[in-house]
Amino acid sequence: QVHLVESGGGLVQAGGSLRLSCAASGRMSSTNVMAWYRQGPGKQREFVARMLQDGSIEYVDHVKGRFTISRDNAKSTVYLQMNSRKPEDTGVYYCNLYWGSDDYWGQGTQVTVSA
Repeated sequence: QVHLVESGGGLVQAGGSLRLSCAASGRMSSTNVMAWYRQGPGKQREFVARMLQDGSIEYVDHVKGRFTISRDNAKSTVYLQMNSRKPEDTGVYYCNLYWGSDDYWGQGTQVTVSA
């Protein structure tokens, strides 16, 4: 069983920056993928960014150039640096870790961007 704990959410003004962290614990594959999703008010959960163990990265188009995902494999932690925040970035951000058919989610952390 894998346990994910997100932290770093909060209130930030538009244009500001925030960094989210997600620490994983438990037994996991060495080839796992760590990712971030978010769910805005009244919206479905959407993909934001993912990073593989080998460093490969993928972003959704509307965060490219503003968000940066990184990971510390030694700490089993993934980060999401969010710059130039926009009000539409508001939502609950979820950490996701998966490999093969194993799929784990954190409890989510609220991020609110004020105009």
